[in-house]
Amino acid sequence: MSPTRQDAWSQDEDLLLAEVVLRHIREGGTQLQAFEEVGKQLSRTSAACGFRWNSYVRKQYKSGIELAKRQRKELKKQVVTIEGEVIQDSVKVETVSSPVGCEQGATITFPAVIHFLEGIHQKAEGWASFEEDRKNSLDKIKELEKKTFYLAAENERLSKNLKAIEEDYRSLIEIMERARKMVVLQDEDRQQKVKFQMDKNGNLERVEK
Repeated sequence: MSPTRQDAWSQDEDLLLAEVVLRHIREGGTQLQAFEEVGKQLSRTSAACGFRWNSYVRKQYKSGIELAKRQRKELKKQVVTIEGEVIQDSVKVETVSSPVGCEQGATITFPAVIHFLEGIHQKAEGWASFEEDRKNSLDKIKELEKKTFYLAAENERLSKNLKAIEEDYRSLIEIMERARKMVVLQDEDRQQKVKFQMDKNGNLERVEK
């Protein structure tokens, strides 16, 4: 497993990050998925990719983001159109079929028609419930993405504070080391200033320089 990188981002890495995020936006994916994909390719964390995107790269691709969003809307319209055609075809098939309780060629009764319509109504309600669940899931994903970006920014801020503290600590150690050397030099200089000489009686006496 390769170690997580923490060095500066290159222009090529920024370009790769932008391409992957724009592709996920265009295809209806989440930005978190894009950050995870880029992180695996660059040996960086998804949080670091998210912070880089929100703090710098996103500002460089505003027009590209808008274009990707428009393309995503067009893609959704095409999907909805296809789904609508499938539903219409299904309704047509059910409409041609005889309502439950009636044999082919027999007279269709009013209760049978009511029962048939109730079945269609239940299917429509089930589809509406599915769309509501889908919308709730998308809202939860967006909320989690916001929390992830906030945590990435907070992690980056704490990392910077830690680096500043480490630099201050190294500076303090250097100051203390210089002060210690100055004390040692002063002691050596003081010792060098002291000398001895012999007096008339042959005794050594201390003489300050």
